[in-house]
Amino acid sequence: MHKLGRGSRDKVQQFMAITGASEKVALQALKASDWHLEGSFDYFYSQPQISVTNSRHLEDLYSRYKECDADMIMVEGTSQLCNDLLVDPQDVVMLVISWHMKAATMCEFTRQEFIDGLQSIGVDSIEKLREKLPSLRAEIKDDSKFPFLCETGYLYMTT
Repeated sequence: MHKLGRGSRDKVQQFMAITGASEKVALQALKASDWHLEGSFDYFYSQPQISVTNSRHLEDLYSRYKECDADMIMVEGTSQLCNDLLVDPQDVVMLVISWHMKAATMCEFTRQEFIDGLQSIGVDSIEKLREKLPSLRAEIKDDSKFPFLCETGYLYMTT
């Protein structure tokens, strides 16, 4: 946002304050409406794929799972996340979640990876993420996202 002019930055801030959307979503809606604030609200509320996530809730979730001695979610935090989601840590859905988080290391998440990933999924609570699990599992069959699973036969071994 540092490259935007003052007026544009103000619109992004106003949009975020009113909708509770992330900066990324605010920029998307404002660009789509040619930087007209009212038009950006129309765009935002007419787009079902744009989900509102509460950044405070995301921060709280991250704090719940991050390791005490590291600013990262690691094995213990991921294990607790799996327990809260009611999934086995080896469940293939964790691969999809890690993919959405763009995790550099499988099932270990930096603050940025975790928060951006949950925003991309459109959730800001464990309950909402648990509700999304069936659709995340369905994504595993999308060979445009996970072609290596289809090629290796892994997909057929897990379904």
